[in-house]
Amino acid sequence: MKSKLLAACAAAALSCALASPIAAADAPPTAAEAKAFVDAAEADLAALSEYGAHAGWVQATYINADSNWLAAKANAENTEAAVKYAKQAARFDHVEVDPVTRRKLYLLEQAVVLPAPARAGAAKELADLQADLDTLYSTGKFTYQGKTLTLDDMQDILRTSRDPAETKALWEGWRTVSPKMKDDYVKLVALANQGSKALGYADTGALWRSWYDMPPDRFGGEMDRLWGQVAPLYKSLHCYVRGRLNERYGDAVQPRTGPIRADLTGNMWGQAWGDIYDIVQPKGGTGLGYDLTANLVKQGYDATRIVKTGEGWYQSLGFAPLPQTFWERSMITRPRDREVVCHPSAWDVDNKDDLRIKACFTVTADDFYTAHHELGHNMYQRAYADQPFLFKGGANDGFHEAIGDFAGLNALTPDYLKQVGLIDTVPGTDADIPYLLKIALDKVAILPFAYLVDKWRWEVFSGQVTPDHYNDAWWDLVRKYQGMAPPAPRPADAFDPGAKFHVADNTPYARYFLADIYEFQFYRAACRQAGWKGPLNRCSVYGNKAVGEKFAAMLKLGQSRPWPEALKTFTGEDDIDASAITDYFAPLAKWLAVQNKGERCEAV
Repeated sequence: MKSKLLAACAAAALSCALASPIAAADAPPTAAEAKAFVDAAEADLAALSEYGAHAGWVQATYINADSNWLAAKANAENTEAAVKYAKQAARFDHVEVDPVTRRKLYLLEQAVVLPAPARAGAAKELADLQADLDTLYSTGKFTYQGKTLTLDDMQDILRTSRDPAETKALWEGWRTVSPKMKDDYVKLVALANQGSKALGYADTGALWRSWYDMPPDRFGGEMDRLWGQVAPLYKSLHCYVRGRLNERYGDAVQPRTGPIRADLTGNMWGQAWGDIYDIVQPKGGTGLGYDLTANLVKQGYDATRIVKTGEGWYQSLGFAPLPQTFWERSMITRPRDREVVCHPSAWDVDNKDDLRIKACFTVTADDFYTAHHELGHNMYQRAYADQPFLFKGGANDGFHEAIGDFAGLNALTPDYLKQVGLIDTVPGTDADIPYLLKIALDKVAILPFAYLVDKWRWEVFSGQVTPDHYNDAWWDLVRKYQGMAPPAPRPADAFDPGAKFHVADNTPYARYFLADIYEFQFYRAACRQAGWKGPLNRCSVYGNKAVGEKFAAMLKLGQSRPWPEALKTFTGEDDIDASAITDYFAPLAKWLAVQNKGERCEAV
């Protein structure tokens, strides 16, 4: 979950900072002063982070006026100090210092996700806006057919409903929650931009793009390059799925050409299509040969057993068991007595061993995957626990997401499912296309969405998109990259970006695009290390401690080194490369080309 150097507070959606400023001297700064500044910064950050994480945990698991106040207060104090110390770190930009000090100064300057202006009261105002947006999202509900539904309830219905009138009602119903967020969001953008400019960035989007060991403009170009590598596969998948939806619903609901109707994908944001596999599965074939959700239910799995199975995957690679406090302090199911933030996240509360996850797991294949994913954050957090405080973080935020995605991808392989007793036999090679299609419906389908969320925010932060055009600009990007459209024209007051947690929560999203690519790079590298010679989709590294040793070596680096060096430690490659995705799905790409013959697969 963590994106920047502030490990515990980032896990709590807070920005930590320093408690006591070091006054700038009139004389030119020295290397000794730079090191002293960094040492003091590190000590103060370590001391402050635990309170912020505890406050954030309470707010996320007991949403009420008091917990919101506590979290907002901690966030305001930390953000105010973080901005001040980012400015002070810049004083040493041209001082010759040792590499470790230089790395820490770099991280300090970029530690803030939403920097507040320096004026009195601005940090509290920004923190209050953040808390209000979080609360509006997490407590949002919609009444349908006489029942008051949470987002989880609505998503559960969307997964299985094949009634387009019902999916439309629920899709639109959830988006009645977000219009009330817009005024707060406009204020938040203005405040964060003022803070970013004071730190020397053109806007907050430029600040976010500066986190990747390269200039901000270059990072935008890298995102475009990577999208270019994967776009052909996505467009082919889109064309195929649209055709099958047309066969199911007819031209009046889903035309054979043009965009896909977003509510028909089984997902509230159209970012994952795995729940409509029953509609789009290959015709006349053998299918997957099993139903993972049904098998989990049949074998009596509950949320705890799902998480313990995920822990077992990491232990099989040589990672130590989770501490007992993990099981005592985590929230893994939705409580019945209070409002909580159900969006799954992993926490390192004390930057040492107070590891936790927060989720509302149910017994489904999706949550089986998610449990493996979230534990990846915890394993990463523990792996770099011995690093200095400023290095306790992922090599970049995409790494933190990709670690768990790598485990989750392995968790879905038939070989692994047999190894843990969830299926009796591994299906034959005739099940490879159904399996790859099922994986692609989630892993390929999310790519354009993960690309456009921050693309929209960068345009908002830069002023290219003004508040009057927030929603139109959002749908322009959705149509261009996802090839989707709403089920009906949107009302004038719609603020549909706010219907996504990461927008309401102000969590940068480029990390998920990067993670989806790193995940397959990690997977391909692990399978090569294991000596696997067959199709990548049939490789499982469960139980391979040699792979686990190299994997752990990358994790232990934290963010002490630039991400290309961390990547090379495990994969032998020093640049992000989406060819691992095309390698993994190569058999599916050939199959889709045959299926789409005669279709009008226009660019989405």
